[in-house]
Amino acid sequence: MVLNYIWIGFFLTAFIIALVQLVFMGNTEVFPAVINSTFDSAKTAFEISLGLTGVLSLWMGVMKIGERGGVVNVLARWLSPLMVKLFPDIPAGHPVFGHIFMNFSANMLGLDNAATPLGLKAMESLQELNPKKDTATNPMIMFLVLNTSGLTLIPVGVMVYRAQMGAAQPTDVFIPILIATTVATLAGMIITGIYQRINLFNRVILLTILGLCLLVGGIVWLGTNVERETMNTWSTVAANVILFSVITSFILAGMYKKINVYDAFVEGAKSGFETAVRIIPYLVAILVSIGVFRASGAMSFIIEGIQKAVEAMNLNSDWVAALPTALMKPLSGSGARGMMVDAMQTYGADSFVGRLSCLFQGATDTTFYILAVYFGSVGVRHTRHAVACGLWADLAGIVTAIAIAYLFFG
Repeated sequence: MVLNYIWIGFFLTAFIIALVQLVFMGNTEVFPAVINSTFDSAKTAFEISLGLTGVLSLWMGVMKIGERGGVVNVLARWLSPLMVKLFPDIPAGHPVFGHIFMNFSANMLGLDNAATPLGLKAMESLQELNPKKDTATNPMIMFLVLNTSGLTLIPVGVMVYRAQMGAAQPTDVFIPILIATTVATLAGMIITGIYQRINLFNRVILLTILGLCLLVGGIVWLGTNVERETMNTWSTVAANVILFSVITSFILAGMYKKINVYDAFVEGAKSGFETAVRIIPYLVAILVSIGVFRASGAMSFIIEGIQKAVEAMNLNSDWVAALPTALMKPLSGSGARGMMVDAMQTYGADSFVGRLSCLFQGATDTTFYILAVYFGSVGVRHTRHAVACGLWADLAGIVTAIAIAYLFFG
């Protein structure tokens, strides 16, 4: 229901803004641009789904091997003490905990191509426990909010773009991004926990938060004591070694259990293909509305209004120029990436705006894209408090990114 109102709001706002430009400003190009954006966005949505087909088939196949080989069940038992506290509606030791863990691990390593199919597999398992198939359950919402908060320990993608744009130190945003994304994740966990009346002062949850902080602190220390080239090499190699180790361990587990590994992979790959086809309508709907909103000039109108309001209060408005990346990130990952690159091209990769745009890109994830794809893959239409919690986590990440940018680069 919330996505329905947001979708309608994008179109109505875009129409009003475009009409004002046509009537009062004589901009005859705005409506052709809006119409063109609908076709372009629909094409992009299909291309994304098409691109996901191979990746989904691969990882759904690997996960099917992991299920039959018992690896997922082992992971579920290991995570059970924490997961039963964050997801109290899921039975202890349920295999879905293993799927959730695999998805979170891929996200933290910045392996987006692996994280999406793993997340979709987790959603399918959560849907099996859902008594009301068209309505999101509490575990689904907690899972998605932790996804949209975008905890990434190694933001390889952002650092690569900075290197391509000529940044003197592409890794100088590593620590600020790590801090911002950690705050966003903790905020998402706490806000969703409050909504769902989860006891956040439970010893297991508190120890987990402390452990997460220590892990982040260790990576921060590593990032400040290792040369740039060495850090880039280590992060890339570590991510890929872990990823291939997962695939290999699943296959070995399947061999140990004496299952037909090939047949298991093919069966899982078939479900990956079906999932990729199923999400196309949902992806077209959300990306077309975003494209219309952007092409109408509504995004630019909002940015200019914010800048004038900030300047009227005699506050520093340097951060406003980077805001398009932050506003676009919940809507479209590729759109936010384009905004980030544009900011670095316009202001310089090592400028305050350029660096802050990178922080916005790494601090959170694509909230509406994730909601559309994940909920769409299982046919959930009533999202309850998922959007609100996801956006609050995004806001925490954005505010933290601004504060950290002034602290490190201001």
